[in-house]
Amino acid sequence: MTDGSLGCGGVFVTIASLNLEALVSFYGALLGQEAQVYQRDRYAEFRFPGLRLAIFRPRPDQVARFAGASSGAMSLCLEVASLEAAIAHLTRLGCPPPGAILTASHGREVYAFDPDGNRLILHQNVEKPA
Repeated sequence: MTDGSLGCGGVFVTIASLNLEALVSFYGALLGQEAQVYQRDRYAEFRFPGLRLAIFRPRPDQVARFAGASSGAMSLCLEVASLEAAIAHLTRLGCPPPGAILTASHGREVYAFDPDGNRLILHQNVEKPA
């Protein structure tokens, strides 16, 4: 590339998990869809316009590379139509948000965690009056 750009053709987010089947089940229920690509005990992929979310089991010699005590600075932010309905859905899945709904300049949001402890941000846009 001569323009110095990366030449990125899309966004692809991956989550490593030793509990692959449980996480695939959780995200399938959370997102309301089956994995479009699925290789039992190895890899699953959920697809959305402009984004692919993949969950994979690291190879045994790579487990330490993906182990972490917390989700760190990265969050998977999911924009939802109704924050209250999304919170109820997460609660039914056994992962209720531990805190209250926050109001930010860009809308309302709540933090939650998937079964592996990866941070989720459920975000609802709030239209400002004209």
